[in-house]
Amino acid sequence: MEAFLIIVKDIILPVFIIMGLGFFLQKKFDLDLQTLAKLNIYFLVPGFIFVKLYNTTFSGQLLLQIVVFFILFIALLYIVATITARLIGFDKGKSTTFSNSILFFNSGNYGVPVNDLVFKSDPVAMSIQVIILTLQNILLFSYGIFSLQSIQIGKLRALFSYFKMPVLYAMLAGILLNIANVSIPTFVWVPANYVADAMVAMALLTLGAQVAQLRLISSLPTVYISLAIRLILGPIIALGIIRILQLDGIIAQALFIASAMPTAVNSSVIAQEYNNHPNFAAQIVLFSTMFSTITVTAVIYLSRLLF
Repeated sequence: MEAFLIIVKDIILPVFIIMGLGFFLQKKFDLDLQTLAKLNIYFLVPGFIFVKLYNTTFSGQLLLQIVVFFILFIALLYIVATITARLIGFDKGKSTTFSNSILFFNSGNYGVPVNDLVFKSDPVAMSIQVIILTLQNILLFSYGIFSLQSIQIGKLRALFSYFKMPVLYAMLAGILLNIANVSIPTFVWVPANYVADAMVAMALLTLGAQVAQLRLISSLPTVYISLAIRLILGPIIALGIIRILQLDGIIAQALFIASAMPTAVNSSVIAQEYNNHPNFAAQIVLFSTMFSTITVTAVIYLSRLLF
């Protein structure tokens, strides 16, 4: 019990303090969330990903293990979400929003700070989280948007939307320059590090501001089903994949903890953008973020026991 409380105090509480500040600032000043989101997506996250991947020593085998884990994890979650949505009897639109709430977890402005605190800025652990974050962004801005737009007519071009996102190119640049051992000039590297250092605080501030905008409409049992799959079944599935792939140590811990993150705010954002059950999506994000204080703490605790 003592170890559990230490995790809450040293890891979860710092995250929610900055989120709380973002929540308060949004309520008081009505911040421009679109501007905050653009700063994160087009400025902070790409800079962070580039610096972390360039500055870390990792093998091709590690990258392959993470990609294999991610594909298996998402595939199994998709199967569970699809079957559950059919059993509940959702229409196509609501089924898509339900599935997205399970497939897209908050690897960036929640997962990165948690990883940083748990592993005390360990470069290997952070590289794993950054790769998961990048894969999530690629999935979100390709399948996530396409799945919603495909409900409408003539939206196939959404499949290529993620090619406009700088995150993908930041990841490729970081990995390729790292592998090629290319030296980056000081006048580029210094500002890049300033951008990377700003990412965690701004990401959490933005998340708090986004949560402040969410509105609780009603308590729907289907919201809790989504939470159970995302926050409880998700880590269980991840643990099974980790065992099958025979992963251990920091790699296993980082992947296990990454799998426990709450539903991504962007799943609600795109539901709002394409008017596909936005209130349902917003409720899932709100409750998922709240209950993650318990479930993420439990997963961190278990990761230390299991690995």
